[in-house]
Amino acid sequence: MSEANANQPQFALQRVYIKDASLETPAGAKAFTQPWQPEINLEMNTRTQSLDENHHEVVLTLTVTAKNADETAFLVEVQQAAIFLIAGLEEAELHHTLGAFCPNLLFPYAREAVDNFVTKASFPPLMLAPVNFDALYAQQMQQRAAEQPTAEETH
Repeated sequence: MSEANANQPQFALQRVYIKDASLETPAGAKAFTQPWQPEINLEMNTRTQSLDENHHEVVLTLTVTAKNADETAFLVEVQQAAIFLIAGLEEAELHHTLGAFCPNLLFPYAREAVDNFVTKASFPPLMLAPVNFDALYAQQMQQRAAEQPTAEETH
């Protein structure tokens, strides 16, 4: 790499993979004998890990629970992961990229994996609505800023 390119921002998706996945159908056959009017709950979480100076693993975890007639029909958890090459970014840009941009790229893969598990379990397809990871990231940053003591409070 030439010196002129050394400081240029770089971003590349190196590999996408499912790190972990599970499906549970606690109601068993009973889930198929009742009218299907589920209450769907989605929980999301992300975590990152630096693999070396320029490579980062980002894991987006989706946990989807479907309750029907007050019983859990299914519970699907997918940990969709990827390795990203990211170089030449300031700390704040890197944090935003790992916290919002990368999960946004992973979400369609995770959504498809959840839908595959649900349909293979013989339930109707489940296409999760898009998620605004930039808004979630901004909300998280506001929460963290509100939790930080101000300079006046520390004296």
